[in-house]
Amino acid sequence: MSRVLGTVSRGIRLPIIKSGEQKLESIIIDSLKQASIESNTNFKDKDIICITESLVARAANNYVTIDDIANEIKQIFGENATIGVLYPIYSRNRFSMILKGIAKAAKKVVIQLHEGKDEVGNDLVNPFTNIDIIEFYKSVVLSENAECEIITSDSIFKILEYTKDIIISTIHTRFNDYNAIIQTQFFDYKGIVMPQPNKVITLDKICCEMNNKHGYNTLYGVLGSNKATDNSLKLFPNKDTCKTLCDNIQKYFKDTYDVNIEVMVYGDGCFKDPVGGIWEFADPVVAPYATDGLKSSPNELKIKYLTDNENMSTEDIKNAIKDKDNDLKGNMLSEGTTPRRYSDLVGSLADLTSGSGDKGTPVIWISGYFDNYNDD
Repeated sequence: MSRVLGTVSRGIRLPIIKSGEQKLESIIIDSLKQASIESNTNFKDKDIICITESLVARAANNYVTIDDIANEIKQIFGENATIGVLYPIYSRNRFSMILKGIAKAAKKVVIQLHEGKDEVGNDLVNPFTNIDIIEFYKSVVLSENAECEIITSDSIFKILEYTKDIIISTIHTRFNDYNAIIQTQFFDYKGIVMPQPNKVITLDKICCEMNNKHGYNTLYGVLGSNKATDNSLKLFPNKDTCKTLCDNIQKYFKDTYDVNIEVMVYGDGCFKDPVGGIWEFADPVVAPYATDGLKSSPNELKIKYLTDNENMSTEDIKNAIKDKDNDLKGNMLSEGTTPRRYSDLVGSLADLTSGSGDKGTPVIWISGYFDNYNDD
């Protein structure tokens, strides 16, 4: 075994990227080239370049204001509506500004929360900040001169006792929640017949139409947005924007260095904080776009199993890896490997590498991710 270095994930620092930056592609490439010089490392086939979604969205000026959200809410539900907000995430950064826009459009807002944690594991009282989300969300609504009522129930139909106009605010369960509300016979947990809903939408239907007045996301609307200022949100980047950037960078490295790299835009990884119990996955997807080599899943043997159970020598193990089947799904020799998509796995690695604070490394350069024990 002549080489001992395996997967390496490097955070790449960039200049501060402002809204509307027109040269993002060249800035990323120049920073990667400088990182190659500093680390004395050449670019190789199957290297992966990961770009955080916030960088892409900011450069694309993909922002909306509270007024933009409020205007769309009024178009959907009309003036002076009582709007139900069903199961929002408990997050000042992720949801408070959306709620502010809803409240600005409504006469009254009824928020239904789970009796315990939200869908990604946040508590009603944050264990780190001690923010009481019920009191905080109430203050957000009242600040926009709307009435506010907050209820807690794990019965999805409870909100129909208060209003028939509903914004389903879940992220990953939104389609099931929507279908349950509009298609199921409406009984609450006490067996009482519930009224039929009037207008029901999900968050991906807000600010999702292409326009030249403000930002939008055709797939996810305001899902995946973050607070930008006290009056605006940065939206998740559009897939077409991500595709153009990734494909251009991939082409540049092929044309310039004759290497075939993969490129992706990533948001939240998908992992659980062991102390707070929070799934760090408030974006609708890990990767809004990834080049083709990241769209499949690993097909790997479990070296630990081969070592412990098969009484194989090092050379036998290397030969088994070399001669492995193209599809090991369900094979005991792959039991315990991770059957997820490369884009989700790599996106989680990139998110952990870049962090979310002041590291200043919104681009990640990963080498050796596709290597195995035979790659000397």
